[in-house]
Amino acid sequence: MSDGKYQMISIEEALEKILSYCEVLEPEEKPILDCLGQVLAKDIYSTIDIPPLDNSAMDGYAVQAESTRNASRSSPVILAVVGDIPAGSVPKGEVKPGTAMRIMTGAPLPMGADAVVRFEDTDKTERSQSPGNLSQIAILCPAEKGLNVRAMGEDIAKGMLALERGRPLGPSEIGVLASLGHTTAPVIRRPIVSVLATGDELIAVAQPLPPGKIHNSNTYTIASQVLRYGGIPKILGIAPDSIDAVNEKIDEGLD
Repeated sequence: MSDGKYQMISIEEALEKILSYCEVLEPEEKPILDCLGQVLAKDIYSTIDIPPLDNSAMDGYAVQAESTRNASRSSPVILAVVGDIPAGSVPKGEVKPGTAMRIMTGAPLPMGADAVVRFEDTDKTERSQSPGNLSQIAILCPAEKGLNVRAMGEDIAKGMLALERGRPLGPSEIGVLASLGHTTAPVIRRPIVSVLATGDELIAVAQPLPPGKIHNSNTYTIASQVLRYGGIPKILGIAPDSIDAVNEKIDEGLD
């Protein structure tokens, strides 16, 4: 109060004043799916490169870019197909000048290759109609080094700060933790918020409504707000209009 009148403050000032009384809760280690919406309690550094190897961003042919120089649809460059690299496999052999390897999205780039020409820029569709004609492939456009290649560590490099302390964990952050091999994460625990309704006129929602009474709806409105913003509501029920009854419920909530 000031001069017998209330002193008005802004919402921001009120929030700052309230938060000055709040302390950060203790951390807990939880399975990553259970951490959604919670705040990370410590920095997470990557112990691996993501992706772990240079790999293909497209289905196509791994080549040396130099081998495709001047290629066009009117004057394609013909390369010998010397291998096939499915996703999840380890390349065998090497791509040399004038050769190519069929490669699927996510598969590691073979030794010697520095670009990937997508299927759409080759005559694979036409050749597939004659299975005996797949030992060669026509490249219909030139490729530059790095074309359709995801470099090792391009997303997250080994030793890099992947997620910083204090960051709320959403679906994308949970995905990052999983990509780094984390099954659990250190997070600030959710606050437990006791919700107490008071008043002789109140009656539990599940009970029949006698004359002069109203259902205890505010408890569920407030508990829903607590859930929405990441807390754990603890419903204490209804305290009648008695100091002793209210104090007893408050003690229960603080226990």
